[in-house]
Amino acid sequence: MPDALHDWIVLRQDAVVWFAGLVSLALVGYMAFVFGRFLLYWAGSRHAFRHNRPAEPGDPAAFQWHLVIPCRDEEAVVTQTLAGLRENAPEAHLWVIDDDSEDATRDLVLAAAAHDDRVHLVQRRRPHARIGKGAALNAAYREITAWLPEGTDRSRVVIGVVDADGRLDPDTLPQVCNDKALGRPDTGAVQIGVRMRNADDEFPLPGRGRAANAFARALVRMQDVEFQANNAGMQLLRRRTGSVGLGGNGQFVRLTALDSLTAEEGRAGRPWPERALLEDYESGLDLRLAGWRLTHVTETQVSQEGLISLRRFLTQRTRWAQGNMQCLRYTGRVLRSPFYTWSGKAEVLYTFLQPVVCVLLVLLFPLSLGITAAGLVLFPAETADFHVRFGPWMLLAFAVAALPMMLWGFAYRRLVHPDRGRLTGLLWGVLIWLYAYHLFVVATRAAARMLLGRNGWAKTRRNAEKVALGAPTALES
Repeated sequence: MPDALHDWIVLRQDAVVWFAGLVSLALVGYMAFVFGRFLLYWAGSRHAFRHNRPAEPGDPAAFQWHLVIPCRDEEAVVTQTLAGLRENAPEAHLWVIDDDSEDATRDLVLAAAAHDDRVHLVQRRRPHARIGKGAALNAAYREITAWLPEGTDRSRVVIGVVDADGRLDPDTLPQVCNDKALGRPDTGAVQIGVRMRNADDEFPLPGRGRAANAFARALVRMQDVEFQANNAGMQLLRRRTGSVGLGGNGQFVRLTALDSLTAEEGRAGRPWPERALLEDYESGLDLRLAGWRLTHVTETQVSQEGLISLRRFLTQRTRWAQGNMQCLRYTGRVLRSPFYTWSGKAEVLYTFLQPVVCVLLVLLFPLSLGITAAGLVLFPAETADFHVRFGPWMLLAFAVAALPMMLWGFAYRRLVHPDRGRLTGLLWGVLIWLYAYHLFVVATRAAARMLLGRNGWAKTRRNAEKVALGAPTALES
């Protein structure tokens, strides 16, 4: 072989090795960045969680309470929900939005209203119905506004949003109006904690086998750990950064705060985003951008059913992830806002980018495997040397990412089940770490839906709803 040709081949091999090494280092660097931002966020959440100071309850008689319950084919749960709300919030008016249900929801609500003048039906019909939860909430806002007597002090009127399967704790209203929450006149909205009331159900799937019930129990338990530990820590961190997020269940908004949003151009009578997949979180962004303070209250909770079907769970979380991606359009407004601190802006960007980060990791993983496989075939010695040098660091990063998630299992045990042993806490910690990987699945599905232009609001079916073979797990708008 001529010397020139040999030198050219060696040069090309060196260039390929250099390029592969550069790409591999970029992948390692990106993963280190992702893990680093996760650890920083976790540390802030953990610190806020451990140093939370409860507030004294306020006087609910100082406010007028209106609880809004959006319903779309909710005959399986609506009667029990109304009974529970009447028991634990007897002073509240209950406004049930029937979003053109195709079952007996309307009849059940009318039957309840016939015996209780504080139960109201907000009836919606297609084509204006079934286009999203935000549109349904706006209909209730308009009806409540029209119903209130002239001269009502709207700063003392509170609208709460409760899921059709939601149940409030008996002390919810006093805690929501404590001196750190709606007791402060600059507070526009309050989000309370959420728990899964079927987390201790031994047989969530009656008639099914032991393995199916074990999986369903674990799935519900992880949803409970997620909300009562992970998400509670996240919200308490947000309380410090001034970027609390509102949820679809258990948010309470001052009527004057909603009024301020309707004063914006093109939003008359529509304080909630109408076609957003995360209308709850987006409404919180709108309120903060309008200058209102938002806070989170951990002293009371709303309970809901944890999903026992993996298909329904992934459908629900895909909608959440897609809604999160839609929030990226707020980035410029948040960064320019004088009402967000720098830490609040950083927290919001972390939340906005979380599904994007997951999608990029999903895309980069096969690329990394492909580079490794090609290197082992073409340049085995150099590839082996690279993995000897950087492999331990990658394994360390993987372990470091797992440990914080596992610690939430212990925190949950101490908070919710102090009667359980440390081994149970360890088991829950391992499970919540594995459970967290569903984020990669739903983020990828959400990105695919957006690329296909599928942006409809899909309502996940309740546990009690029977689904025929081949029927969808969600009702698309």
